[in-house]
Amino acid sequence: MSGVATTTPAARLGALARAELSLLGRNKSVITTAVLVPSALPLATRPAVEQMARKAGGLTPGTMMITAAIGFSLLFAVYAALVSTYVARREELVLKRLRTGELTDREILVGSALPAVSIGVVQCVLLTIGCMAFLDAGAPRAPHLALLGLLSGLMLCAALAALTATFSRSVESAQVTALPLLCVSMLGSGIAIPPDLLPHRVASLCELLPLSPAMRLIRGGWTGGLPAHEALSAGAMAVAWTVLAVFAVRRWFRWEPRH
Repeated sequence: MSGVATTTPAARLGALARAELSLLGRNKSVITTAVLVPSALPLATRPAVEQMARKAGGLTPGTMMITAAIGFSLLFAVYAALVSTYVARREELVLKRLRTGELTDREILVGSALPAVSIGVVQCVLLTIGCMAFLDAGAPRAPHLALLGLLSGLMLCAALAALTATFSRSVESAQVTALPLLCVSMLGSGIAIPPDLLPHRVASLCELLPLSPAMRLIRGGWTGGLPAHEALSAGAMAVAWTVLAVFAVRRWFRWEPRH
């Protein structure tokens, strides 16, 4: 009796990630959005950042630039790129075909996200090194908080991308459905505007936004000025948002084209 060859979850994820990376490399618009936009936006906003740093106590231009660079990478290299990826694979019936094989639903979503997440990680590292070297940002005073913020941001952006794809009818409309979270996060989660510059009531409301806990941990990792109870609160809120997003994806994610 001949045995049936089986594969491990790691092997299946690796194969799917390699295939997705190959497809991602052919999409020039997604590559441009994922790679160039997060790199260019912090540089383009540098004069405004330096002006805001003078008004925000305890923050240097370098620290603000690092926070902005990482935030833009999370939003564009991971979130926006993945929304388009999930919608495109769904409309091309790729997701439907993958479900007929050995891959589980979780493996399909994770494997499809790995290339974009990897690009986001590499970009965050390179931009951070650049800010430390050329903008006098300095090393993080609490690197464990910065790492926790980055990891939570990556997971949440991937989950939110899958959720956003659920409400996108086409690849073209995916660019529109992703805009609300992009704009709200840039303005309210401390990416483009430090929370210290917002009115107190507005800042308190913005702390409840999905990406605010991750950005708060990243900023606190560099400044070292985030008390333990606030770090725990931000970590708990980041976990809560991620769990909620994952639950919503499992409940409502669409595997076939919308009609």
